[in-house]
Amino acid sequence: MRTKKSQFSALEIGMYFLYLGNKEKKPITNKKLQKLLYYAQAWSLVLRNDKKLFNDKIEAWLHGPAIPEVYHQYKSFSFHPIKVDLDLELIKSIHRSTGKFLNSVWNVYGKLDASYLEVLSHKEDPWQIARSGVGEFNPSDNEITLKSMKDYYSKILKEIKKDGKKI
Repeated sequence: MRTKKSQFSALEIGMYFLYLGNKEKKPITNKKLQKLLYYAQAWSLVLRNDKKLFNDKIEAWLHGPAIPEVYHQYKSFSFHPIKVDLDLELIKSIHRSTGKFLNSVWNVYGKLDASYLEVLSHKEDPWQIARSGVGEFNPSDNEITLKSMKDYYSKILKEIKKDGKKI
């Protein structure tokens, strides 16, 4: 059995989201998984005192934020739901507080489809900044920096709190 780790790879965090999708019978495509990982990383930086979920680089691809290793792992599924054997030992090894955080991300973004998440990420500063100077339909491996994510989503959190809304 694995020991508990404080940080996982994006593929491992992705497995947790696949588990949640499977559990709720809400299949996840590669495109949706990319966005879930992006939002999880961004909100982890804001809500968990700069704590990264994973070290993998997030790039500003044409269809939104993407992690190359995760994309290549699941690209054979194309736009179809990812169907893989779930690593339940891995899922059990995720610390309770991290699992609770990932469940919260899922509760907000998991109900949204991949295309909606793509449009949403395209409207937000981190992806736009990373795509600056790149043609609308051109590929890019520009990094969406942790700083741009933290800065942008910290502002969003302040607005939410200012308006008296619950997170």
